[in-house]
Amino acid sequence: MMTDPPAVTVGIDFGTLSGRALVVAVDDGKELGSAVHEYTHGVVDAALPNGRELPPDWALQIPQDWRDVLRFAVPRALEAAGVRAEQVVGVATDFTACTVLPATADGTPLCELPGMAERPHAYPKLWRHHAAQPEAELIVRRAEESGQPWLGRYGGRISSEWQYAKALQVLREDPEVYAAADRWIEAADWIVWQMTGTENRNLCTAGYKGIHQDGGYPDAAFLASLHPDFAGFTAKLDHPLSQLGTAAGGLSASAAALTGLREGTVVAVGNVDAHVTSAAARALDPGHLLAIMGTSTCHIMNSDVLAEVPGMCGVVRDGVVPGLWGYEAGQSGVGDIFAWAVRTATPQPYALEARQRGISPHELLTEKAAAQPVGGHGLLALDWHSGNRSVLVDHHLSGLLVGLTLDTRPEDVYRALVEATAFGTRTIVEAFEGAGVPVTDFTAAGGLLKNTFLMQTYSDVLNRPVNVLSSEQGPALGAAIHAAVAAGAHPDIRTASAAMGRLHRNAYLPDPARAAAYDDLYAEYRALHDHFGRGGSDVMHRLRALRGRAQADTPAQP
Repeated sequence: MMTDPPAVTVGIDFGTLSGRALVVAVDDGKELGSAVHEYTHGVVDAALPNGRELPPDWALQIPQDWRDVLRFAVPRALEAAGVRAEQVVGVATDFTACTVLPATADGTPLCELPGMAERPHAYPKLWRHHAAQPEAELIVRRAEESGQPWLGRYGGRISSEWQYAKALQVLREDPEVYAAADRWIEAADWIVWQMTGTENRNLCTAGYKGIHQDGGYPDAAFLASLHPDFAGFTAKLDHPLSQLGTAAGGLSASAAALTGLREGTVVAVGNVDAHVTSAAARALDPGHLLAIMGTSTCHIMNSDVLAEVPGMCGVVRDGVVPGLWGYEAGQSGVGDIFAWAVRTATPQPYALEARQRGISPHELLTEKAAAQPVGGHGLLALDWHSGNRSVLVDHHLSGLLVGLTLDTRPEDVYRALVEATAFGTRTIVEAFEGAGVPVTDFTAAGGLLKNTFLMQTYSDVLNRPVNVLSSEQGPALGAAIHAAVAAGAHPDIRTASAAMGRLHRNAYLPDPARAAAYDDLYAEYRALHDHFGRGGSDVMHRLRALRGRAQADTPAQP
């Protein structure tokens, strides 16, 4: 007897350096096949493709790299899964955020227009573009002065990574590009526009990255207080917002030809990589905090409690799942910091040992660090190499390492940095609970899960069990879950998450002795954290300013 082939969805995860397509069975979430496309241009942070140098703290991307994920990764994933296009009932995407770009009224990125390729502000600004810190600080000052009610929803701070700060930077530094931008749009929404041919905007990015609260954006009078020509900025954003898990439209003929999928296949509204992972990890219940750990870490939690939590990246009604308040926090550098340590603190003998043993320098340093007792290295670090997202929301802060001696070894530095990121996470957990938003469960996801020493350290520092997402492709799986809901294969996100998600509970349990020892180190961390981050010393800001002046005075090399 002939039976219909199983229905599947495709989740497409657009990361910082690559995009991944994942084919998933809608009945049980089985991952059938995937493919990755590495971006040709990666992160554009030193110079534009034409060679024009970029200032410090810039990070751009090239839109064609994102289209190429549709072109290459999706067909390869279908082939790897052994499924036909007719089996695909829906497709959904997620994106790093806030990655935002200026575009014309028909969605063409400004950087692709004649004469615009040499203008940096015409390009998409990646989430880790931090050059809009002065604009972010201005937004906060004016909001405090005028008593803007939405400021408390973001922990009292607005990040340089977000839509308004980046747009204001464009206006102040290249008003012609600003004027040419009919639309200012998250890449999460732009890619859906490319797939369906119709503009669509999602509630998640608007709430967390676009200061959309209680049905509206900041008013024109406030925007004019930032810059007279900024008063009409909302017109570049304004569009009806779509609920997560709903359909944005059907795949256009051109997108179908690009991807190998059928024209008209349901396309879900866009989403953010971290937020969409909550469904993959079955972390949708109130109090279940999910840490998506990669180059940076994003912390997502739903709650039935609305509170103003210091340093949060936003609290948005229905921002993760309908019916609850979705909170976001984050750490700007985690995996990036470990990679920095390997690049800069691994001497030649260590590199040689790693090669001889057939392991990576990361693995070697982890092995040596794990053999130490808590506090045995005599070091303490601040994990601010990429600034501080939560709870200080200041991307002009910088890293710190205290306790160096002539006996300090590379693994000592590596372990201190691992511990510092765990301390940063504990600071975020305590901020939630101090504001009356309880954290009942802690789950980790992302590429760093393979480091078992790292995960055990988090369990010890937090002194609580750590669950893990038992999938290496959390965002893509979460997107596929949303695609199943948009296509009608499941009635809602919670039901789809229960059927298709993956969670390993209590994967790591705290060791009481190590947890007690970490309490002492954490107290010292908090002392340093508050001294350098809350006004005890402004030396980090002064050093950054000195660096900026020195670089500005240094002639460019031919």
